[in-house]
Amino acid sequence: MFDYLVRRQRLLRLVAEKKAEAILVTDETNVRYLSGFSGDSSYLLLANDRQIIISDSRYDTQIATECPDLELVTRTAAVEMKTLVGDTLRQLGRKPIAIESDAITKAGFDAIAAEVPGVAFLDTTGLVLSLRAIKDAAEIEIIRQSIRIAETAFRQLCGEIRAEWTELQAAFRLEEIIRKLGGQGRAFDTIVAGDQRAALPHAGATSHTLGSAATVLFDWGAKYRNYCSDLSRVVVTGKPSANLEKIHQIAVDAQLKSIAAIRPGASLKDVDAVARNHIAESGYGPYFGHGLGHGFGLQIHESPRLSPLAKDHLEIGMVVTVEPGIYLPNDCGVRIEDDVLVTADGCEVLSNLPRSLQDNRVDFG
Repeated sequence: MFDYLVRRQRLLRLVAEKKAEAILVTDETNVRYLSGFSGDSSYLLLANDRQIIISDSRYDTQIATECPDLELVTRTAAVEMKTLVGDTLRQLGRKPIAIESDAITKAGFDAIAAEVPGVAFLDTTGLVLSLRAIKDAAEIEIIRQSIRIAETAFRQLCGEIRAEWTELQAAFRLEEIIRKLGGQGRAFDTIVAGDQRAALPHAGATSHTLGSAATVLFDWGAKYRNYCSDLSRVVVTGKPSANLEKIHQIAVDAQLKSIAAIRPGASLKDVDAVARNHIAESGYGPYFGHGLGHGFGLQIHESPRLSPLAKDHLEIGMVVTVEPGIYLPNDCGVRIEDDVLVTADGCEVLSNLPRSLQDNRVDFG
């Protein structure tokens, strides 16, 4: 389904632009993206004429199945990874070698460099991430399915939950439903936070009961075929306060305005500013502290980032969250989050759950 060779060729073109002859890929997610290998503890060494996966003997059969087009070099328990990598680098005979300086520790790099004192290394950052930011058709289809699973699971959960359930029980049940629907599990730790606790943007689920809150913030996602989804909604379980109703509508309006600004070439910073300015003009600027959104895919947080500090622009094929929030300490909090694909003529909202409080009301019976 994925053309890993094309991905590696694109990376090597970026490496050549950096004046390097090869690259050592050490980030496990990047290794997976470039090879299809689903294991861990493995590196990729890529040059134009040799493409090598460096692993250990646990994965001999798995790599032969998942990555038959790659040259395989493996170690036994008697050989350290740094030694195997050093031997392979010497045999490759290239320099300089690009490294992912944002994906390897200094100690890890120093250990490898000590094995090959004659090899020159070139620091690079974000090369593979820049490729991962643009999703291909196969990735987009899998992400669509991940979103559908997350949405279906949420709808089912809302039909099941009871007042006596704790936030933890709701979070665990949501993951169980995701798995029964064919997902691998949750994309990240599910947030279930009632009333005042929703003012904590990353509140973890607790033993508080759902029936003890008038509103509950859910932030959840599914993982399907290794790809994530990410959604947020406020569920009404009682009578919401006037404050919550007000800030919820402001957040919804901010989200819709910013989604309307998403198109190829749009500045990430400017899209963030659309939502941020609306919230500020409504009197709640100090209560929206995080970025408007982020890319996602094999990981829940990927490039690009929609934030006041962002310097790049949106491109066709990027998939981002749009998640404005307003958090009033010791009072209440809201966040409305949807997943959006940048298309040739603008954007497509991939998620379809209703946003209004009325449409997200749960009757405990």
